[in-house]
Amino acid sequence: MDAFHRFLTSQRQRFARLAADAGALAARRPHAARIALVGAGLALGLGISIGAGALRQASLESQLAAQHAQSAARQRELNAMAARLGELQADANRLNALGDRLTRAGELGDGEFDFDKPVPVGGAGPVHDISAGELDRGIASLATRFRQSGDQLSVLESLLFSHKLEQDAVPSGVPIANSYVTSGFGGRADPMGGGGEFHKGIDFKARTGDPVMAVADGVVSFAGVRSGYGNVVEIDHGNGYVTRYAHNSRLLVRVGELVHAGGVIAKAGSTGRSTGAHVHLEVWENGHVVNPTRFLALNGGNRRG
Repeated sequence: MDAFHRFLTSQRQRFARLAADAGALAARRPHAARIALVGAGLALGLGISIGAGALRQASLESQLAAQHAQSAARQRELNAMAARLGELQADANRLNALGDRLTRAGELGDGEFDFDKPVPVGGAGPVHDISAGELDRGIASLATRFRQSGDQLSVLESLLFSHKLEQDAVPSGVPIANSYVTSGFGGRADPMGGGGEFHKGIDFKARTGDPVMAVADGVVSFAGVRSGYGNVVEIDHGNGYVTRYAHNSRLLVRVGELVHAGGVIAKAGSTGRSTGAHVHLEVWENGHVVNPTRFLALNGGNRRG
């Protein structure tokens, strides 16, 4: 509007000059002065009309440019929010996967935690239109909570993993499937027909060639022949426990090999001092032989890693 006012003032000044010239001309030629004055008025009106139209056009173009700039700024803001939303979606997927792993590691019941379903929520209202600033703050707050939850779940996963490693290294289960105990731990009559003896392990009924399985994770510390035991595998579980599997017909592991609970380490047999095919299992704790029934789930089948 300032430009229009300046333009109008200039046109008025121009008309004043033309009027003065017309006054001077009227003293000499009255008829010509009237014509000049009319022409000046027409010229002034036409100039004002043209100038006003140009200014209106310039004003519209300026408004359109401002609207385009505002629209572009809003679009950039939306694009930035979309990028942050994509990051949050990736974080949510990572947390869901981590939560699913923890559910399995913690052996939680099916359906206790379902990470594919939304969490039930509600509210009494009323609701209002959310502003861009409020939405941006909400996204930032959610991102912070995701990071904190991710850190906490990662620590929990590490603890559960360490606990699982400790559990898997403790003897548990039985060394042969679908079997039963034929001789227990402790004093007994010598099965070879000569007096009594202290039986250092437990014997399980087997058929020659049946798979013999490790009862805990560990490293093979011996694989070979021992007097009276025949073909033997010994596994060091790294926590003070060692397990021994004797009278095998064939050994399937070597010293230094890593084995897992439920992994097949030998084939059952009747080598050494034996009356028939069976699996002899011993458990040693810090260098002392102990009763395997303290550790083994004899009625729960075999645990597989």
